[in-house]
Amino acid sequence: MSQNAAVSEPIVPENANEHCPGPESEMAGKADNCEGCPNKKICESAPKGPDPDLGEISEKLKHVRHKILVLSGKGGVGKSTFAAQLSFILSDDETKNVGLLDVDITGPSIPTVTGCADMIVHETASGWTPVYVRDNLAVMSIGFLLESSDKAVIWRGPRKNGMIKQFLKDVDWADLGDEETGAQGLDYLIVDTPPGTTDEHLSIATYLRESGIDGAVLITTPQEVALQDVRKEIDFCRKAKINIIGLVENMATFICPHCEHSNPIFKPTTGGAAALCSELNIPFLGSLPLDPRIGKSCDYGVPFVESHPESPAAQAYLEIVKEIQNRL
Repeated sequence: MSQNAAVSEPIVPENANEHCPGPESEMAGKADNCEGCPNKKICESAPKGPDPDLGEISEKLKHVRHKILVLSGKGGVGKSTFAAQLSFILSDDETKNVGLLDVDITGPSIPTVTGCADMIVHETASGWTPVYVRDNLAVMSIGFLLESSDKAVIWRGPRKNGMIKQFLKDVDWADLGDEETGAQGLDYLIVDTPPGTTDEHLSIATYLRESGIDGAVLITTPQEVALQDVRKEIDFCRKAKINIIGLVENMATFICPHCEHSNPIFKPTTGGAAALCSELNIPFLGSLPLDPRIGKSCDYGVPFVESHPESPAAQAYLEIVKEIQNRL
């Protein structure tokens, strides 16, 4: 279990007053300190005390050995692509069971990039059965529950949070297991999150508090506008007591698929991700080049490393995944 599993303090919203009693307190929204807080009405009307479902979630996920969040401060930096490729690479080891959970409720792209967009989720007596991409790789996303891929999910925070809780509480990962040994569950649960520090992030951190989160892998691109946003994500992780496994710099250079010549696309003005990691004392996991074939692999839902194993980008992916495994 992660070192974070024992943390019991409530996760206080980013914009809360300095002396916030916490959203789980009986005085939430009622204390003198709550006057003027933008969250006052929400906290006042929300259920008080510990969430009774946390124990059920912890029980459901007790056979998950490692839980990894994939985060980004900014959209469009390749977070979902990385989460999918990470899951593919980890599942290349047939002795390991991998689950990929998409909690980007309003922009679910994981079904497409894993090649299972047309599949549906079945409900059984033990819960929702996830979609199987491989015998040892299962995927769950709200994308499987929509009538059409063009259908917009126009939900407020509470309904999104409820769906995330249902994913954690009701999805049955137990079918992934070793028939010979009887061992069931997941070796890795990869959680793909939306950009930023939103309701979904607070929810996933809260719901996984008892069962423990091994850590977060942060994704950025080299330019300063992306680095500014990932700083906020780092701050969120520290306030929510989520261990930072490391930072990945995506689209660092452009690799020509024909001659493999390298050119910078987003030339860093402040030293890029490596300099940021040095400044903030977090691990730098490595850089991934921009290869057009990665996008094509995602469009067709096939593992990039299997399609182009000799490419520099594939080698970079393998090295970064190995570093993540080492840090677990």
